[in-house]
Amino acid sequence: MEAQEEKEAQVAAWLKKIFGDHAIPQYEVNPRTTEILHHLAERNRVRDRDVYLVIEDLKQKASEYESEAKHLQDLLMESVNFSPANLSGTGSRYLNALVDSAVALETKDTSLASFIPAVNDLTSDLFRTKSKNEEIKLELAKLEKNLTATLVLEKCLREDLKKAELHLSTERAKVDNRLQNMNFLKAKSEEFRCGIRAAEKLAELKQQTIPLKKKLESYLDLMPNPSLAQVKIEEAKRELDIIEAELTKKVDMMEL
Repeated sequence: MEAQEEKEAQVAAWLKKIFGDHAIPQYEVNPRTTEILHHLAERNRVRDRDVYLVIEDLKQKASEYESEAKHLQDLLMESVNFSPANLSGTGSRYLNALVDSAVALETKDTSLASFIPAVNDLTSDLFRTKSKNEEIKLELAKLEKNLTATLVLEKCLREDLKKAELHLSTERAKVDNRLQNMNFLKAKSEEFRCGIRAAEKLAELKQQTIPLKKKLESYLDLMPNPSLAQVKIEEAKRELDIIEAELTKKVDMMEL
């Protein structure tokens, strides 16, 4: 319980420090929110400590650099009676350029012993970058060549596809025409078969009329009983008329 109250007190103090003169937003005080805020307060405290240490370290380094610069300036004044303030405008620009170069190359000082390795490293990096750029250019050229070949191939395939579709359409038209001709020939063949069968039937009927005609002629030659002969003649005529009617019907069907 005391630990919980201590955490709540630490959280309250931290919030007051964060918001200062501003009002602290209302929040529900319970073990969970207290634990979360206490965790944030601890992390904030650690971060502030780290930032403070970094600032102090930078201040110390700045002080050391200033002392070193003052020492070097004093040496220059004592040895050659030289001061950066005595430089001309051009000399100041050169000196600033030298300092900027040292900063850019991240050298520890402006001596040749520091500049030469740094320049060599920079040259090596530049050479590697150029080599990498050349490799990328070659790869890009290769990809462009492959892309061009792919596009040409695609165009050829599209043209071949169009030709194939046109050829297929032509062949389909030919097949349809052949099917129509075949159906026409089948129909004509069937008509010819029907005509042949009708002709055969007609010949058969003609053969059947021959005995009837002979029979009729024999009846005409008989005169003993006119009534009986007349009956036979009428029967023969009716039978002959039936056969002739059927024969005429067959002939009409052949003409159609």
